[in-house]
Amino acid sequence: MIVTVTMNAAIDRTLTVPNFQRGQRHRASQGLTLAGGKGINIARALKQLGVPVVATGLAGGKTGTRIVEELTAEAILNDFVRIEDESRTSTAIVDPTGGSYTEVNEWGPHVSEDELKILLEKLVYLSRGAEYVVFAGSLPRGVDEGFYAEAIRDLNRRGVLTVLDSDGEPLRLGTHAEPFLVSPNEREAESLVGQEFHDDEDFLDGLEAVAELGARNVLITCESGCWGLLRADREVHRYRAVAPRLDPMSAVGSGDALLAGFIAARLEQRSDEEALRAAVAAGAASTLELGAGRFEPREAGRLVASVDAAQLEPAAR
Repeated sequence: MIVTVTMNAAIDRTLTVPNFQRGQRHRASQGLTLAGGKGINIARALKQLGVPVVATGLAGGKTGTRIVEELTAEAILNDFVRIEDESRTSTAIVDPTGGSYTEVNEWGPHVSEDELKILLEKLVYLSRGAEYVVFAGSLPRGVDEGFYAEAIRDLNRRGVLTVLDSDGEPLRLGTHAEPFLVSPNEREAESLVGQEFHDDEDFLDGLEAVAELGARNVLITCESGCWGLLRADREVHRYRAVAPRLDPMSAVGSGDALLAGFIAARLEQRSDEEALRAAVAAGAASTLELGAGRFEPREAGRLVASVDAAQLEPAAR
């Protein structure tokens, strides 16, 4: 079983607005409302891949009730801590004609120490039957930026594999806690290591830098696919996996689907290259549908053969 943790869960509304222009009145051609937040998106993608998953985290107010109801309607097992403050609502506007999307995210609720304590106790309970615990997304107000690091260290001591996908200071502190896998996107990784990535050598240097901060394995996701630093039998291997060219509907949540695809493949004990191909194929398939974490597994399976994955030499020093 996989446990995903969404600290800042949301109701995500995605509107399709052709020829979207700021300051103009538009009529959406399509709308979709789902429970959201990165951990929930990953849980949705894992379920579509047939992986047993439980989504947990924090949910508050009427919005929190709706989040739980939406998850239950999708048959995604969930066990959220109910908090007093209201969970957030987020809106994404997708313009298929311009290939762009615009996101508006609320801050989210304020969380008390007692509510966090309950969540940590729940994680101890849920992790007893878990292969991986995935921490994903931002932290709401009132939560110390070292929360992920604290939780990861505790689970590491319990022998549970931990995965982290966040940004900013929570990502940096969490990486120092030595999670099994860290999976930032390109922008988040650049911020974490303090340099921009312009070429292959920059990405390889970035992988090494994130690993040196404490991550045992690293995936850096990007528009074209992903880069990976993966350890096996005390050896370190570096990879690049490139997605096939598609005509995307929306790239929102593609990194979440990619991470889910990688975890699912690792559970099946596939090789590193096979896992990366499956991951990038899932991420690519998700760009063909609206809604983060949604994709057709058969489409992902069809795309696997089109993913170019190769092992690379270490960056030159």
